Amino acid sequence: MSQSHQQPALSQCPGCAEPPAAGDLFCGVCGYDLSAVPGRPGDRPTMAITVPPAASGSEAVRWPAAAETDSSDVPAPVHRPSDLPGTDSGGRPLAEQEKEQVQEPGVAAGQGAPAGPGPGPVGGAESSAVPVRHDDRAVPGGAEHSGDFALAAPDPRTAEHAAATAAPAAGGKVCVACRSGRVDSDGYCENCGHAQPRERDHMEQELGSVAAVSDRGLRHHRNEDSFAVSSTALPDGSPAVVAIVCDGVSSASRPDEASAAAANAANESLLESLPRGTHPQQAMHEAIVAASEAVNALAQEPAGAMEHDAHRHQNAPACTLVGAVMAGELLIVGWVGDSRVYWVPEDRSRPTARLTEDDSWAAQMVAAGLMNEAEAYADERAHAITGWLGADAYELEPHTAAFKPDRPGLVVVCTDGLWNYAESAEEMAAAVPADAQEHPLRGAQVLVGHALDGGGHDNVTVALLPFAVRPQGAGSACETV
Repeated sequence: MSQSHQQPALSQCPGCAEPPAAGDLFCGVCGYDLSAVPGRPGDRPTMAITVPPAASGSEAVRWPAAAETDSSDVPAPVHRPSDLPGTDSGGRPLAEQEKEQVQEPGVAAGQGAPAGPGPGPVGGAESSAVPVRHDDRAVPGGAEHSGDFALAAPDPRTAEHAAATAAPAAGGKVCVACRSGRVDSDGYCENCGHAQPRERDHMEQELGSVAAVSDRGLRHHRNEDSFAVSSTALPDGSPAVVAIVCDGVSSASRPDEASAAAANAANESLLESLPRGTHPQQAMHEAIVAASEAVNALAQEPAGAMEHDAHRHQNAPACTLVGAVMAGELLIVGWVGDSRVYWVPEDRSRPTARLTEDDSWAAQMVAAGLMNEAEAYADERAHAITGWLGADAYELEPHTAAFKPDRPGLVVVCTDGLWNYAESAEEMAAAVPADAQEHPLRGAQVLVGHALDGGGHDNVTVALLPFAVRPQGAGSACETV
């Protein structure tokens, strides 16, 4: 049921303090609306707040005077409750109250360690199993030395972080940046997030007298070069040494896959045909054809896939190839594209030579007599290749040549990532270290470093094959057969 609320009787007007007449709704003196006076609140329990008298023999709370400070940025000293003499509202000393508050559950008062007079762990419970957080940096032996607060929770840098960065499981990779995190399957560190270098970013291989080094360079996000070095025996038992270097075409799709497929296919073809007695020059030609077929296979798609991408064939995987074979007294080179082979004689006073001709716009301009070599390679179109391996190549035209060196020397097989920084045969010879004939791996490392020091704008790959023959008198460095 509804309830009516009676207006409370007022002893005086809230506006002018004159006593109103009984039953008046407005003050007869000032006209104050007596009905607007709020009613008395309902009864509710209240608690009186009083300050009890000081306990017998105790003194009132005395706060120490703040230390004098100047206008500098040095903050005033911080006081803890245990530093302040006096009593609480119950008349007990503050120090005793503080000891009770820090007692562990189940420990009676007075059984804990006594509180020391100096600053230390609260309540002096140094052996307490419960960690205590101190926000005061002045705790001796505490966080003042590290500049951090001592935390009640475990420090993530020493506990949780240590667990997260524990040594990876057997077979896992360790981050190259933080040296502790595990590398996830996507190639990133689970601890610091650093992208890990791919296995192909830098590759080195030494096999007897032949060695090769490949590096991503300083500007590319991946290494699109590839190489293969190997050795086998001819039917007469004499050795044959093989070096294949491939450069992926960056404007094509999956250039890294194309170069790897071409290098492996060409190498396997040579290792199969040379022991059968196939002429090395014919074997090189067949190896380039096999490499071309391997790259073409990358562009093959399941039936119907071309319907969704009618122009897919125009961007098929592609690469260049250059190779060298030392068999008997012959040096065989083969190429498609603009990767090169240089001849550097052991006697540096003898003439050097470039043994390949580029399939490039600049080479065509020079061959047609429209530009000299300096002008052609200074043009921005110089490195546009006119021959490559790939499904969209106009026509496969493998180039092969056979040479019979009359003196010992070094065969340099490289991509344009190197010869861009040592273009002429003389410049390449100057970049090759003097002991490369005896230490081909170190020589290849030096040549890659030469390209990186020059700017490393492209992937860099080089293979070195020392060619040892008996001097046959004066003559040209190489004799074409």
